[in-house]
Amino acid sequence: MKPVRFEEEKNLAKDFLSNFADANGESKYMNILQDVANHKFRAVQIDLEDLINYKDLDEEFLRRVTENTRRYVGIFADAIDEVLPKPTEAFPDDDHDILMTQRSEDTTENAEGSDANQKMPSEIKRYFEVYIRAPSKGRPFTIREVKASNIGQLVKISGIVTRCSDVKPLMQVAVYTCEECGFEIYQEVTARVFMPLFECPTKRCKTNNTKGNLILQLRASKFLKFQEAKIQELAEHVPKGHIPRSMTVHFRGELTRKVAPGDVVELSGIFLPIPYTGFRAMRAGLVADTFLEAMSVTHFKKKYEEYEPRGDEEKQIASLAEDGDIYNKLAQSLAPEIYGHEDIKKALLLLLVGAPHRKLKDGMKELNELQIRGDLHLCLMGDPGVAKSQLLKHIINVAPRGVYTTGKGSSGVGLTAAVQKDPVTNEMVLEGGALVLADMGICAIDEFDKMDESDRTAIHEVMEQQTVSIAKAGITTSLNARTAVLAAANPAWGRYDLRRTPAENINLPPALLSRFDLLWLILDRADMDSDLEMARHVVYVHQNKESPALGFTPLEPSILRAYISTARRFSPYVPKELEEYIATAYSGMRQEEAKSNTPHSYTTVRTLLSILRISAVSLDFHLFSNHKRWLFWCIEMGYGTLSGLGYEVEVENCSAVLLKADFKLLIALARLRFSESVAQSDVDEALRLMQMSKFSLYSDDRQRSGLDAISDIYSILRDEAARANKMDVSYAHALNWISRKGYSEAQLKECLEEYASLNVWQIHPHTFDIRFIDA
Repeated sequence: MKPVRFEEEKNLAKDFLSNFADANGESKYMNILQDVANHKFRAVQIDLEDLINYKDLDEEFLRRVTENTRRYVGIFADAIDEVLPKPTEAFPDDDHDILMTQRSEDTTENAEGSDANQKMPSEIKRYFEVYIRAPSKGRPFTIREVKASNIGQLVKISGIVTRCSDVKPLMQVAVYTCEECGFEIYQEVTARVFMPLFECPTKRCKTNNTKGNLILQLRASKFLKFQEAKIQELAEHVPKGHIPRSMTVHFRGELTRKVAPGDVVELSGIFLPIPYTGFRAMRAGLVADTFLEAMSVTHFKKKYEEYEPRGDEEKQIASLAEDGDIYNKLAQSLAPEIYGHEDIKKALLLLLVGAPHRKLKDGMKELNELQIRGDLHLCLMGDPGVAKSQLLKHIINVAPRGVYTTGKGSSGVGLTAAVQKDPVTNEMVLEGGALVLADMGICAIDEFDKMDESDRTAIHEVMEQQTVSIAKAGITTSLNARTAVLAAANPAWGRYDLRRTPAENINLPPALLSRFDLLWLILDRADMDSDLEMARHVVYVHQNKESPALGFTPLEPSILRAYISTARRFSPYVPKELEEYIATAYSGMRQEEAKSNTPHSYTTVRTLLSILRISAVSLDFHLFSNHKRWLFWCIEMGYGTLSGLGYEVEVENCSAVLLKADFKLLIALARLRFSESVAQSDVDEALRLMQMSKFSLYSDDRQRSGLDAISDIYSILRDEAARANKMDVSYAHALNWISRKGYSEAQLKECLEEYASLNVWQIHPHTFDIRFIDA
């Protein structure tokens, strides 16, 4: 193999940077370098895919870049120094520019500038940083697949970030000033530790035989941003019986602050050894530690606010927004392999979208802001085997930022924050728990009922104020935990006991339950038809490894994220014409609950805020022809699901629970239809979801009362008409009333036909409006 001449390699790099053209025929890297010269940004990323596609480079050059990457980062930097264009835009001079101007003048004036120690390093002149990025094609290595043979090479690995240090300055070039001769001395720093210079090495000081004292000039020195992180193997990459391996990653310059604990990332970087220092070096002997010097960071799931849809995704989102049935399609695309649970999936969709946070000025202090949370909290409580945990896992996979934990395996500090000693600095630092790591995301807590009571109280502040307050080990602070909580729990005796009241079955304190916007009860009832359908569905999934046909192609998680990120940019408001409508619906729910002997829900002002949150997330899915139906749907959904179940309250002692839940539901529903205002249909839909969450309990009450579905629908229509003192009932109002009780349109039509044949009422042949014959 012929020896490598690095001057020739630099010429190849210059040729590539100057002549490479992208798909549009533009000079890609010269445009980037022009922006660097204009001080618009610092990072110059050399993509290996461009090197592969460049016709004038041979495969040997590409192999040398891949196997000796750190050396070629310097070669490309030297090449950029020579081809960097002149600035074309004016920009204000910073300290670096002023220092460089002064140094260049001093260098030309001093004849002794030929001294090697006085020669200005190229690193201190550069405003840019060079990174070489691995090709996006090909499977990344797992951490245990990176071997000693990869030392010095460019490798690509995937994993989850478990720990990140603070960003600190790392010295790149140390600058000293001699007290005797006054010259500047430069020392390049290439490692984490270095030995400072103490004596002036210039020719003048040596000729005069004076050991000039050197003073380190920190402001004139060059520092680089530095951050250290730990990356761990993904669970699916760990062999049976093994524990996950981890690797240290060093981020420099513009790559810092790109990752956070809990992020699943793909990194390309240079695999390098690092010798042990201090006492550890004596024990280690010839063994060295290893680390990855990061060159690029790719997130598997981008945050909603950072998501920018590509051209084809924008067209797809636009076509989806015009689809009249998009609400159902989005909900059915969540875990399509799980049978049924249509309304639960709709609630989970609204949880992903959420409602915007509302900040209100405090009248006492101008700078203080009261915040009403927009995140929806949802609790799935039901019998074993109803796919609660599977739904939780699927939502965590869809959400850009999600943390999954279990109740029994989580302590109070594990959920909030713990104070630990930093292994590097030996300082006491805060380590965020699951709720803090899920900030601006979703925290799924399985087996919620198995948690100790002392640990469960740590969640109260997070669910309403969305902060974690810490006062321990001399650290007093408040951490952000703006997360939506998705919890799954079993009833008190494992299965729901229909002989007991809801309060006895749901063995959770009212203070915690009141913070859930939706509490969904899922009962596993024996039913011949539904059991057969579910069994066929499960067998089909096992045979074909996919869900049965839904009538449309389920949306991919990436498209779901793109659609939700677009919906979250809207901040809907409640128009004035809906204020009285919402207030009337809320007071009606309170009155109905007060009349019930065994109320299934505890209706408070928080419930109303939940309804408004859900409505703000919605899309006008054209589910209902009448806007009022949507509003009642929303309010019922909140009505049936709100926490504190089974606790009797005086109507006069109204707290804030139901009201808040209603508002969140409304805002969430409006968001989904890309609207800036809440529609009446949004409120109807929020009410319906809240009612459907307790559908199994209501159906049990109807069974105990001896009413079949047709008779119950007739009773509902008769009571509502008598309450309004009307003989005529429109079909839209009738459909709204019975849907609030969990009945379908087909059952309503069957009831209309049966009682019309008995001459109880007359049906309009075209509009299906109802006229009672005998009041």
